[in-house]
Amino acid sequence: MPDVLNALLNVLQGSALGEVIRGAEYLYPVLEAVHILGIALLVGPAFAFDLRLLGFGHRVVSVTTAARCLLPVCHFGFVVAVTTGIALLSAQATVVAGAGAAPWKFGLLLVACVNVLVFHNGVYRRVGEWNNAASAPIAARAAGAASLVSWTGVIFGGRLLAYT
Repeated sequence: MPDVLNALLNVLQGSALGEVIRGAEYLYPVLEAVHILGIALLVGPAFAFDLRLLGFGHRVVSVTTAARCLLPVCHFGFVVAVTTGIALLSAQATVVAGAGAAPWKFGLLLVACVNVLVFHNGVYRRVGEWNNAASAPIAARAAGAASLVSWTGVIFGGRLLAYT
């Protein structure tokens, strides 16, 4: 692990936040439960949106309607998941970072986030051209598939952190 990353993890773990979470009897499991709820609020609607990009429900709802209804929930879930994730990490940052699944989880999290940015700053800017089409452009479908795979990997990686 690079020295800078190790230093940051030690700072996080030694912070007041890390000490509070390690010291409070039920705080860690409560944070875990809230983290899971945040993940559900992020990934559930994201999967529904990704499936729409892949063509499911194209006769029922337009891409922009799906985005307007689903993505705000994703944003809220992302904030909850990231906030609780950092808090959980602070309790034992060096241990978590040393787990075999850590590079996978955090690498796929980076892939998922970059995918979102590329999609919204790329093909989605022209959504008016394909909003109601039976088949979205290949770039939109690729983004939907990449999202499904990367978020699934993040979830598996997160669960595996406890076992590797």
